[in-house]
Amino acid sequence: MLQQELEFRGISLKHLGMYFEELGGKQITNHFPYVYQSDDWYGEIVREEELLITSTFKVNSVHIVFNASNDITLKALIKNYRVKTRRIGG
Repeated sequence: MLQQELEFRGISLKHLGMYFEELGGKQITNHFPYVYQSDDWYGEIVREEELLITSTFKVNSVHIVFNASNDITLKALIKNYRVKTRRIGG
């Protein structure tokens, strides 16, 4: 099983889980680590931390581990997940 861990900042835990579901995963657990599983891959939301940027500005930091049986599936999962988490300012 291949895996890769990524960190996402400023996106709610609820939305990060919803993105797994939109990609075909089903939520398996209701506590850390939150596990989402499909036929070809599974993802784990392993922890959430609060980062202090300044004395008054805080953002969340969520660590996610992506798992797949082969490199092609893992890369496709991460690519599709990153599309969902992309934020463009304006």
